[in-house]
Amino acid sequence: VQLVESGGGLVQPGGSLRLSCAGSGRTFNTYAMGWFRQAPGKEREFVATISWNGGTTYYADSVKGRFTISRDNTKNTVSLQMNRLKPEDTAIYYCAAALIPSTSEGYDYWGQGTQVTVSS
Repeated sequence: VQLVESGGGLVQPGGSLRLSCAGSGRTFNTYAMGWFRQAPGKEREFVATISWNGGTTYYADSVKGRFTISRDNTKNTVSLQMNRLKPEDTAIYYCAAALIPSTSEGYDYWGQGTQVTVSS
């Protein structure tokens, strides 16, 4: 599975962005998908995950209620809608694929990342 993220950019605090991750391969819809992020000088952290059919989602406490993960298996895409963005959301965001939803382990495939900067 190859993954390519898009949709990052510069946004003011309180604003919104929608990240997308396009997957290749006919097996995309069998994988759980996750979003992670890494800020400068910090370790990569879990953001959200979604099961293969979209029936199960899970979020990090820091984004719960502000971010929404979704997927469209007909288009081989997974999205992350980010609302009420804060400066501490600034990071490189990565999508990843795993056999089952997870907050850390099992992600075998990763995208190259897309930069999100929240600043006035």
